[in-house]
Amino acid sequence: MFKFNRLLTALVCVGTFAFSASAAAQGRLTLYCSSDEAWCQQAKTEFEKASGVKVDMTRKSSGETYAQIKAESANPKGDIWWGGTGDPHLQAAEENLTQAYVSPNRRRIAEFAMNQAKASKDRTIGIYSGALGWGYNEELLKKQGLPAPLCWADLIKPVYKGKVQIANPNSSGTSYTALATLVQMMGEGEAFKYLKALHKNINQYTKSGSAPIKAAGSGETVVGIVFLHDAVAVAAAGFPIKSVTPCEGTGYEIGSMSILKGARNVDNAKKFYDWALTAESQGRAKDVKSFQVPSNLDAAVSPLAPDLSRIKLINYDFVKYGSSAERRRLLKKWDDEVGSLPNN
Repeated sequence: MFKFNRLLTALVCVGTFAFSASAAAQGRLTLYCSSDEAWCQQAKTEFEKASGVKVDMTRKSSGETYAQIKAESANPKGDIWWGGTGDPHLQAAEENLTQAYVSPNRRRIAEFAMNQAKASKDRTIGIYSGALGWGYNEELLKKQGLPAPLCWADLIKPVYKGKVQIANPNSSGTSYTALATLVQMMGEGEAFKYLKALHKNINQYTKSGSAPIKAAGSGETVVGIVFLHDAVAVAAAGFPIKSVTPCEGTGYEIGSMSILKGARNVDNAKKFYDWALTAESQGRAKDVKSFQVPSNLDAAVSPLAPDLSRIKLINYDFVKYGSSAERRRLLKKWDDEVGSLPNN
């Protein structure tokens, strides 16, 4: 009996060692995610299943993630940054916070995604796209006797005072896209006049870009300025949200992905990068009600996803407005001229 117990103990130890060695061989990955929370969780879980790599995931808005990566640059904690608007990804690339990588899975990637790679010298790449707009709560609109806001010009009308939400562009890539869009559409002078007028109608500048439409869905505000896919997602969840594509035209995002310079688990970061460009991984987004347009041309697209070909999109200059100097300049000007205004 004693010999049997010793044998059993030995076998358990060997098995434990083998399991530990296997886990160590697969390693870990620290993922900074700036997409929807549910999509971030799905990506973590699905990649772990596909690779055996243990993923430590943190979800923050793109502006917050950029700030974290910059703060950690002397001693990087993360390995890969997945999702969020492309402008801060381009800024990170310009500031040498990310590293170049050419994936073998780029062959079936859309032009908008490859343009992002070219602009950054392969330090980032597009993984999805989405148009800017807003959504409004149909029930609140009817109850308060308000007209439907269909154009940018409508949102600054006095009738919407205290009824609009948008994120702070310092923390939110969504809101920075709105800022850069208005500057490109109207010219900088007129855009800041517009933003000052819009400020009178804002009841809160949120930290997260998708928070305004969630607030509209729950009845905390009437209008939330967001990417259209976020408005579609809240409507698909059963809330009385109507999506609006601005009549004058609008900007759009290229959600991006970057491997961090100094990544401790760079091989696993490349594995994730390759996996995230596949049709299979991108096609799963719709299962968690993420309705962006995927960059892989073979990925399944939800019928609820906004059709970008039917939206009046501006020729958004991602290189200029993703540059470090221009982004810092515009954000400072917004802080000085809009964010500093008294609350309404």
